[in-house]
Amino acid sequence: MNFKEFKEKWTPVVDDYLKEHLKSEVSDKKISQIMSYSVMAGGKRLRPLLFLATLDALKVKINDEEVRVASGIELIHTYSLIHDDLPAMDNDDYRRGKLTSHKKWGEAEAILAGDALLPMGIEWISDGSDSVKLVKIITQAVGPNGMVGGQYLDIDSTNNDSVANNSAFINKMEWLKTGCLIKACVAMAVEYGNADSSQKKTLIQFAEDFGRSYQIYDDLVDVVETSAEAGKKTHKDLERGKNNTLTLLGISKSRKELTDLMIDAQKCLKSVDANVLAGFLDLYKKVL
Repeated sequence: MNFKEFKEKWTPVVDDYLKEHLKSEVSDKKISQIMSYSVMAGGKRLRPLLFLATLDALKVKINDEEVRVASGIELIHTYSLIHDDLPAMDNDDYRRGKLTSHKKWGEAEAILAGDALLPMGIEWISDGSDSVKLVKIITQAVGPNGMVGGQYLDIDSTNNDSVANNSAFINKMEWLKTGCLIKACVAMAVEYGNADSSQKKTLIQFAEDFGRSYQIYDDLVDVVETSAEAGKKTHKDLERGKNNTLTLLGISKSRKELTDLMIDAQKCLKSVDANVLAGFLDLYKKVL
């Protein structure tokens, strides 16, 4: 099975699970509706698919338990997007081609929807895996030493000329705010699938390359795609004073950095049967 076939098979399964269980497991219909609005707004389902594709590479059969874990990852990712779009953060009006949660429902409602999605996502991961280790992996990835820490650095560095040319700072910031959660998707699957030491090393290295490259790709989307193509406002990072790989290196060198990371990631997969995982890298071609 290639990436396209895998995506076409499992994306609807994850979507159906999310839709059904956000409705059945949240007792208040209105907060369920607000949570579902952002979760079901579309998106690539990249992170849950990464978890499932890594299991596929490890020859682990995917059942409801594994789909629950994958769907929990998507709840956590969506929480981060809702909060990231808030006026106090990036102040975005659109996400995935629709009004952001706070624009649709109100700021307090959006905050609470995000607050609800985070613990529910952790609960689903715990339920599906019955593993303290997986819970620890995901909570470390999104906490102060992971995604939230990276988001803080992003805010702190905005309109801050002292870090504009600090590549070490920018690499750390972008890794924490984006790469940590992506790596966690693979790391959880490696743990869940009982990967041997060789498989673990290879797959984690792939995750690190893919996780770091994803933020560079996202930075490039901001300048090479229209708002309609991206489903959100583009050409905004520079005007908001964001410091990132793109503002540090420029478009040409950023594309070179992305290409180099893609090559490294592809090399990592040569020693494992991971045709589906290799297909994730095709996502980047539209910005090169």
